[in-house]
Amino acid sequence: MRAIAGQMSDNRPIQRNREQKQRQLRELKETLAGMKSHTSPSLRASLTSKIAALEAELGGTKAR
Repeated sequence: MRAIAGQMSDNRPIQRNREQKQRQLRELKETLAGMKSHTSPSLRASLTSKIAALEAELGGTKAR
């Protein structure tokens, strides 16, 4: 099934406000802290990079 122009499935990033980004950052940190020792290193690296990107984005937003 093809997507119609303007649908949320258009492969574009979801726009989040500051509170949503802070909540997502908190949830990602909790997820990372709660991971078992046998969790794949690539999944840990993926979460760590997403956390770093969110922290950088939120840090840049504070300076404005």
